[in-house]
Amino acid sequence: MVVLKYESGNVISSKVHGIGILAIGSPLENHGAALPIDTDSKIAAYIGLQASLITGANFLGVLYAATEYPYINHGVHLKPEDLVNKQLIPTLKSAKKCLNLDTIVLVNGHGGNLPIKDYLNDINKKTGLNIVFNNKIVEIEGSHAGTGEISIGALLGFLDVSKIKEHTDFDKYPEVGMVGFKEAREIDEGIDKGARQIEQLGVSVDMNLGETLLEAAIVDVINDVKKIVNEY
Repeated sequence: MVVLKYESGNVISSKVHGIGILAIGSPLENHGAALPIDTDSKIAAYIGLQASLITGANFLGVLYAATEYPYINHGVHLKPEDLVNKQLIPTLKSAKKCLNLDTIVLVNGHGGNLPIKDYLNDINKKTGLNIVFNNKIVEIEGSHAGTGEISIGALLGFLDVSKIKEHTDFDKYPEVGMVGFKEAREIDEGIDKGARQIEQLGVSVDMNLGETLLEAAIVDVINDVKKIVNEY
């Protein structure tokens, strides 16, 4: 039987191999004219992969589905319970069995996935895994399809710069800043505030901002991994 050399390579600790990093975004969701429909998934996957490369934790890829609040309609989403029970839990069970994991860091890139946090105890019980929910990029990137995501998209290469002007045609792309989502703006003050900012200022490409946002999010995931290792 082969004895695996867990200490080999540039890893922060041999214990890091018990940790998995899974990106959760939203693969089927409109992001205006200049960003692709899987923007959230691409961003979360990039952050998760970079944190994995730096720490040595297992990168598990990206979940193929997402959930969303009922008052926001800009994509194809599952109900929270279906996302958790039909997609997330089976994925985590498979990862645990194949890689002998004990902890998972979920790198979230989509604000509509926040209801997953209500299911963390249930996920723990059904998978036997400790779950850490990292929401840093959602907390700092700003409005949906706004300057934050535009700038990250430019930095990572999936922004269509030629469509920036068209991007803020809110009649055609009401999801940008959620400007055209009346119910969401009435329910959520934060959404309304972000929408008003985009109505007034539009969007722009700021490469320094994109780099700052990504670096902050990657460092936050790395810190989660280090904390888990120190608690072993």
